Amino acid sequence: MYTSFFGLNEKPFSITPDPRYLFLSERHGEALAHLVYGVTESGGFIQLTGEVGTGKTTLVRSLLLNQMPENANVAVVLNPQLSVIEFLATICEELHIEVVHNKGSVKALTDALNEHLLSAHAQGRRTILVVDEAQNLSPAVLEQVRLLTNLETSKQKLLQIILIGQPELRDLLARNDLRQLAQRITARYHLEPLSREETASYIEHRLKVAGALGEVFGSGAKKEVFRLSHGVPRLINVICDRALLGAYAQEARRVTARLIRQAAAEVKGQLERSPWIRRTAIAAGLVGAAIIASSLWSITQRELQTQPVAIAEEPVAAAQPEPEPEPIVVEQVEPPGEPEPAPTLHEQLQLADELTRTDYALAELFEVWGIEYRTGGRDACAQASDAGLSCLYQKASWTGLQQMNRPAILTLVDDDGSSHSVVLTAIIGDDAELSIGGVRVTHAVTEIIRSWFGEFMLLWRPPSGSVVSLRLGSEGPVVAWLRNSLAAIDGRYASEDLQSEIYDAELEQIVRRFQREHRLDIDGLAGQQTQIIINSLLAVEGTPRLSTPRLAQD
Repeated sequence: MYTSFFGLNEKPFSITPDPRYLFLSERHGEALAHLVYGVTESGGFIQLTGEVGTGKTTLVRSLLLNQMPENANVAVVLNPQLSVIEFLATICEELHIEVVHNKGSVKALTDALNEHLLSAHAQGRRTILVVDEAQNLSPAVLEQVRLLTNLETSKQKLLQIILIGQPELRDLLARNDLRQLAQRITARYHLEPLSREETASYIEHRLKVAGALGEVFGSGAKKEVFRLSHGVPRLINVICDRALLGAYAQEARRVTARLIRQAAAEVKGQLERSPWIRRTAIAAGLVGAAIIASSLWSITQRELQTQPVAIAEEPVAAAQPEPEPEPIVVEQVEPPGEPEPAPTLHEQLQLADELTRTDYALAELFEVWGIEYRTGGRDACAQASDAGLSCLYQKASWTGLQQMNRPAILTLVDDDGSSHSVVLTAIIGDDAELSIGGVRVTHAVTEIIRSWFGEFMLLWRPPSGSVVSLRLGSEGPVVAWLRNSLAAIDGRYASEDLQSEIYDAELEQIVRRFQREHRLDIDGLAGQQTQIIINSLLAVEGTPRLSTPRLAQD
């Protein structure tokens, strides 16, 4: 979906263990060296452990494809939750060993395996057994694994075994009854997650393998990936893949830290903050105070320069003679410096970055309509539907947004390319009021438009309670509503039969005339945008607006 948008040949953050994407950090390089040692030297066990998602399986795939000696026969057991007989049978199947008699006998399977190993050794070939998810091996199977290492000649072991598993494997092998097996482990390595620097390099490495030519993730985004994934490659992949999809949906060419946080929240299935989003939250209050303080600073400075200084006079006692006048000393006051400039929209967006996520904007928009928005549950539009409202996601010009005359969530992009969700609450001439993180601020429309690329979401109340597009042939009370509403707006839009519930050719022509005069798509279809503008012109009570409706002024 997003690959062509970013100029990629394929998805760079797939969680499948593709050896082409192997990133050899210092830790992964050492782990691979241990595995290579295990398959080139004779005897004993190699143990590789690591937390879930740290890249163990990818290392093994790389070993099998690129580092395996040409004279090696390899058996790989991916599902070790087997009985002893099933385990031995799986090894025989992997090595193409045919067991003719007593296939359900441990002795018959072991004898057949031993015969194969001797034959391979005589031909100068090595046999290697790789057991993935080895922490799931039962003690009985582990004991059988130990016994397999007894298959040997007078000079060397015939079977090299590599055990790969999660940290629980170390605890399992530390048991007293398995000490004989633990003593035969000749090399151990525990794979750790990536460091912050390695995480950034890992992201760039995978993007380059996928064909990226430029930088897709900003430095802040990479740091955020490390913070949220703790350097675990699988989590890095999942978060980055979701962030690329989010950037594509927003038509953003660069992944920002904010997109990473959104992606991580979706991956985890819940927001990191409280499930209830309110403007009166402490975080919103603190950030809001900071925005307000910075916004008022310059105003305060200007007022201090222009306010007259009141000079207090000493009261004069009634019966006392007038004292001799004392010389007046005029204190030299330093002229005030240049006032601090008012913070720009970009600065305010960055200051409130944590509170310009979509959920905070939705909470504010819902509050404007007098309803409460709750995260972590149903979709926002489903919640709106419960209150008789509907969502409209669209791209439009500023003029088109003004026409619809509804508070709307705008997607603004700051100077660093980060996206922010804010609520447009009012338009006052050449200025507009925004709610940024729950705090109302005012900026010039021209400044807002520079950061806005036309994306918005608003709520509106469909006349029939649900969204219905009206067209030629439509029937029902909502058609009568359309006739009467158009007539109420302007007598020129009145049809002959205002009670008719049939959308006929006459009504279609009236709708076309209305659309032409309000610079809408002239298609004769009374869709969402047409109905919203009709509602706005009607000044329906209880509907929040960006400005005073025209009919209310007449």
